[in-house]
Amino acid sequence: MEIVKDVVKEIKDLLGITLLGGEKYTVTVGTVLMMIIGCIIAYYALRLIRSLVTSRLSKVDKRKFTSIFTFVHYIVYVIVIMVVLSSSGVDLTVLLTASAALFVGLGFALQYLFQDIISGILIILDQSLHQGDIIQINDKVVKIYEIRLRSTRGVTKNEKVMIIPNHKFLTENIFNFTQNSRLNREFVKVGVAYGSDVELVTKLLKESVSGVEGVLEKPGPIVFFEDFGDSALMFGLYFYTDDTFNEPRIKSDIRYKIDKLFRENKVTIPFPQRDVHLFQEK
Repeated sequence: MEIVKDVVKEIKDLLGITLLGGEKYTVTVGTVLMMIIGCIIAYYALRLIRSLVTSRLSKVDKRKFTSIFTFVHYIVYVIVIMVVLSSSGVDLTVLLTASAALFVGLGFALQYLFQDIISGILIILDQSLHQGDIIQINDKVVKIYEIRLRSTRGVTKNEKVMIIPNHKFLTENIFNFTQNSRLNREFVKVGVAYGSDVELVTKLLKESVSGVEGVLEKPGPIVFFEDFGDSALMFGLYFYTDDTFNEPRIKSDIRYKIDKLFRENKVTIPFPQRDVHLFQEK
């Protein structure tokens, strides 16, 4: 019994060794050990919760939940450390007051980081953005391929990767072409010479989208006689596609067919003309 008492006493003495102390707080080896044990327990508890939840989610939702849960991990660890310190008699108000200046500095330095993280959580929770969505931001059309907690990654039409801080989705106007439907209406403008047969032009424009990859047959194309221009009769060809990201290639193919059909049917696309009048002073 004496040996056991001596061992217990030695363990208590070891755990009671002061590592950090002041007038109003003391951090011992036992306090640090409790923090480590608390974080380990929290780690395995969170891991179990994550496994139970993600086992019922789809692959995409599982990735989103994991991103949020990574942020939750850090919050839980901070709470565990604060609870252990408080239960060990450490006055946290003293530590917080002493570190106020440091926290203020970190707050200014990390404000955009936390803003991005909170925005990322909101994006994931409210389902306002999904992988595969096509958006327009900063006059760039981007196809989203990855949504992370701090930033979102997409690829532009010229195959460049664009990294977008998540707070941009809350502070700027974003056009989402695929939010409500993948169906989008695009258009091609063309002018023909005055005196052209407008009924023929309308017929040829509708024919120009036939067989073009990416153009949907239903809904069908629509042609509008839009204006009497300075040098031409202006028409707009409107068509539907579910492949907005490849819209430049689709419009190019349509313009090739328009040019071919107009040449075959002797429809002229005029160039701008101006009448210049010269006055001679007497």
